[in-house]
Amino acid sequence: MKIQESGEMYLKTILNLQNELGVVRSVDVAAALDFSKPSVSRAMSILRDAGYITMDEHRQIILTEKGYEKASSVLARYHVISTFLMKTLDLDQPLAEREACQIEHIITDETFHRMQEYNARHGEEGAAE
Repeated sequence: MKIQESGEMYLKTILNLQNELGVVRSVDVAAALDFSKPSVSRAMSILRDAGYITMDEHRQIILTEKGYEKASSVLARYHVISTFLMKTLDLDQPLAEREACQIEHIITDETFHRMQEYNARHGEEGAAE
């Protein structure tokens, strides 16, 4: 089952929060994304039903192996794309990061791999991972 762009955004946010806070709850996701708690609750239910997350008895969100792999993939794309945009197009970091957030969901594998290769050839952070 292919995950929607919004699901990818939630997974990436959960992984970032997990790395930052250690423990992630829906309220943390809502605050990070500036979304309502009911919207996040619905999204967590969808991600749980799809096998991307579990929730423990304390309502802490835990990425499954499948969820972690998908979140890591999206995050890697984000880093490669934002680095590419900053280094090749000289975009400032906030703009490159906003653009990368949108591009990471629609870019083809071929274009992504070429960006990775370009970053690797030029010794840039966010190179092939």
